Amino acid sequence: MLRASRRSLCAGAAARRHAAAFAVSGDAAAATTTAAASPANPPRSVTNREPGVSPHGGKRLFSVLAAPKLNGAKSISSLKLRESTLVGRRFESSAAAVDSSDAPPAEKFEYQAEVNRLMDLIVHSLYSNKEVFLRELVSNASDALDKLRYLSVTEADLLKDGSELYIRIQTDKDNGIITITDSGIGMTRQELVDSLGTIASSGTAKFLKTLKESQEASVDSNLIGQFGVGFYSAFLVSDKVAVSTKSPKSDKQYVWESEAESNSYTIREETDPEKLIPRGTRLTLYLKRDDKGFAHPERIQKLVKNYSQFVSFPIYTWQEKGFTKEVEVDEDPAEAKTEGDGETKKETKKKTKTVVEKYWDWELTNETQPIWLRNPREVSTEEYNEFYKKTFNEYMDPLASSHFTTEGEVEFRSILYVPATKKEDITDRKTKNIRLYVKRVFISDDFDGELFPRYLSFVKGVVDSNDLPLNVSREILQESRIVRIMRKRLVRKAFDMILGISCSENRDEYEEFWENYGKFLKLGCMEDKENHKRIAPLLRFFSSQSNEELISLDEYVESMKPEQKAIYYIAGDSLSSAKNAPFLEKLNEKGYEVLLLVDPMDEVSLQNLNSYKDKSFVDISKEDLDLGDKNEEKEKEIKQEYSQTCDWIKKRLGEKVARVDISNRLSSSPCVLVAAKFGWSANMERLMRAQSIGDTSSLDFMRSRKVFEINPDHEIIKGLNAACRSNPDDSEALKAIDILFETSMISSGFTPDNPTDLSSKIYDMMSAAMAGKWATQPQPAQTSQQQPAAPSSPESELLEAEVVEPVGADQQK
Repeated sequence: MLRASRRSLCAGAAARRHAAAFAVSGDAAAATTTAAASPANPPRSVTNREPGVSPHGGKRLFSVLAAPKLNGAKSISSLKLRESTLVGRRFESSAAAVDSSDAPPAEKFEYQAEVNRLMDLIVHSLYSNKEVFLRELVSNASDALDKLRYLSVTEADLLKDGSELYIRIQTDKDNGIITITDSGIGMTRQELVDSLGTIASSGTAKFLKTLKESQEASVDSNLIGQFGVGFYSAFLVSDKVAVSTKSPKSDKQYVWESEAESNSYTIREETDPEKLIPRGTRLTLYLKRDDKGFAHPERIQKLVKNYSQFVSFPIYTWQEKGFTKEVEVDEDPAEAKTEGDGETKKETKKKTKTVVEKYWDWELTNETQPIWLRNPREVSTEEYNEFYKKTFNEYMDPLASSHFTTEGEVEFRSILYVPATKKEDITDRKTKNIRLYVKRVFISDDFDGELFPRYLSFVKGVVDSNDLPLNVSREILQESRIVRIMRKRLVRKAFDMILGISCSENRDEYEEFWENYGKFLKLGCMEDKENHKRIAPLLRFFSSQSNEELISLDEYVESMKPEQKAIYYIAGDSLSSAKNAPFLEKLNEKGYEVLLLVDPMDEVSLQNLNSYKDKSFVDISKEDLDLGDKNEEKEKEIKQEYSQTCDWIKKRLGEKVARVDISNRLSSSPCVLVAAKFGWSANMERLMRAQSIGDTSSLDFMRSRKVFEINPDHEIIKGLNAACRSNPDDSEALKAIDILFETSMISSGFTPDNPTDLSSKIYDMMSAAMAGKWATQPQPAQTSQQQPAAPSSPESELLEAEVVEPVGADQQK
């Protein structure tokens, strides 16, 4: 029963919002301030002291439905209210007390039970942000204008009281009152009862149903107020709400009034001539004490620009303005003598100063033509960039943009951008990068993956849909089939935009993109299996033949050898270590290119892709590497020759390795340690160990048992083979096996279990090798030291005599 009642309530809410959208919106017009004059509710003054004071005469000003534009000091006088406006009457935007002695009594009505429940739901549950009340009421007013415009095509008399279609919002911050006026279709007395007192019928809903039945739904019937319950959002911030409305189909104007937490409302006829309006609806909100901050003109203007910037009718707000002018300033009199008659006259020396003269006037707040509704061919790149900077507070032009319209099962328009600035936090799901509009009314920019997956959260843009309800919540977004369809199409368009950058002739553009957002695309390989074919062409990696330049998978496949069957890769902690790993020796000889994965996300990304263009990804650091050059007879001979040695080495290493095999990937190294086919590679094991917190024993189940591969063509292995056959128990040979295994762990990227033990073994081997090499010839060193201390040798004396006294030597000869 609870579900049924909720379902009926939601259905009623939708219908009610149609009612409200029609009452105060679709059918009704948004409203202006109107004073309540019932005995139970004494009228409250809404006099705007600031807006109502002329800078010249101090007289009270009245805002009219079509207030004139002011220009300088001469226009100040035009603010004085004339006896008649466009329709021959004057209108006061602020509420004034009315003598109700001659007015007909107000009729009291009880709300339907569903309305009470609906209002309680709206105030306490439906809307999490109070400021959306203005969005809802402005949207209702837009519906009222939209319906009037549509009906006037066949009933021109509906516009006899004025053809201008507008929405005006005025505030009284001193008394906490907001007035919203529109010149829309208005309501009759019965429509007030049906629309604002019940949720059984909705003017907007009925209107749309009539259009569909007459097959005319395509003729400008895009009413915002299709949702239904927006009018009652006024009670989010109001203690009391008054709706004064005049339908062109009725000669009388009626006032609907109700208070928050009340189960009834009143309807009376408006008799005050100063409050009569030619057509439309005036909605007056008497704000709660805690919500009077909404009555500031600047706050209202900001909310309109945020939520209703692109409503298709002009929205005016009552704002304080100013202009500068020169005024005279009197100074002390100075006496001056005239030359003619000598009389003394007092002349006043006059100076001027600049002052700011303030006044109040209507100001257009919204833009009526959003850029995404224009033809993309008519919008320049500069306009796209300017819209991007203004909307998202950016200072750099985007790398790329995409403007498109999606039609068919779901219709929406969108402009997407790739920012030029880097998004730092890849794990942050919540962003304000996508602004969702419904029929040009801003709904939200607070999303958690509903419109874009996390790995595309860097994409910014606007989305405008005609198929979503205005009172959309996160729960509705998560469950909506429309949103799921929109998400798929937005993701496709985002990939097309990024692909356009990668295909650009300027390679630097995509390098900049990859530097900023490469990690996001790698994350997409892990999280979005459905879009692997779109992500893979955008990936970039280093390779063994790229000279430290990033290459795409397409470039790799194009440069593959004819006999090459797979895409080979190896992961390492740096470009140098990966490029010089022993696993590449045989592949380099064959001329096979190997992808070098040096980013922590690279290896996981390729493992999730599995293959690209029917070429599987193969990790060359794992067992069973097939290079396509097997010679079974030769391999059989080598295995027979070294089978005893392999068993001997396996016996020595024990459980450290799963087995010992003959390697087909080595050419210059004696051995290598490879990971099991379905276990972690050395790089992955290092990463997982670094991420683990506390006890690392929980990761042991993924640490695969290694395979020790030996190179039968290397001299060390040949020596061990001879030792195995001649003296397998020789301690030096066994010690050589231990050192060989542990050094192969280091060269293969693994970490030795006991680095100190390995160091001591290496030191012992070095000592044994160095002990007899330099210590066997000490005599030459001693002779060289004693040679300068032997001057008494006859030979040396003779040589010295010959050098010092060459003349004596010649005489002896």
